[in-house]
Amino acid sequence: MNLENTQIQMRKGILEFCILHIISRGEVYASNMLDELTSAKMIVVEGTLYPLLTRLKNAGLLEYKWVESNEGPPRKYYRLTADGTLFLDGLTATWDDLVRSTEAVRNRQEAVGN
Repeated sequence: MNLENTQIQMRKGILEFCILHIISRGEVYASNMLDELTSAKMIVVEGTLYPLLTRLKNAGLLEYKWVESNEGPPRKYYRLTADGTLFLDGLTATWDDLVRSTEAVRNRQEAVGN
């Protein structure tokens, strides 16, 4: 079994959750999302981010608007829809449950059956 592959799969599993959290704080440009994810050591590239943003938009969880830029072409700024906020609330509750459950397993001192 390859540790690096497992680590990559774990990160992919929570990437959508992290992206929705970033967008929930207010309108955000994709490169700002990439910067934040990179600084948090979430390894992600544009080729991963943009298809995920499109899938979330098509699911009705986020929307975007075009904003003119002084530094080049217009920029697409993303924000959550009302459905996106509800979806994120559900994911957050699930995350909290998973963290509690995982910590309960990790912190158990004696082996089962002893």
